Amino acid sequence: MTTSDHKKMLQQLKVKPAKYKKFIKHNAPKNRTCGINLNKCRRCGTYHGFISKYGLNLCRRCFREVAIKMGFKKYN
Repeated sequence: MTTSDHKKMLQQLKVKPAKYKKFIKHNAPKNRTCGINLNKCRRCGTYHGFISKYGLNLCRRCFREVAIKMGFKKYN
């Protein structure tokens, strides 16, 4: 289903409050306590390639862009 289909479905369900409440109850995203979706990049919001070491909380792509400004040096 596409996003527009979900929007149409929610509009139709808002007319029926009991079914709407049940739909929201069973389709709400669950709170994460572990796993890849727990942490996200504070700059771009992606979950992949996340670096949390030293409190960076950046993905690897954003880290490469701002590493020099943060004081990191590149050694070959």
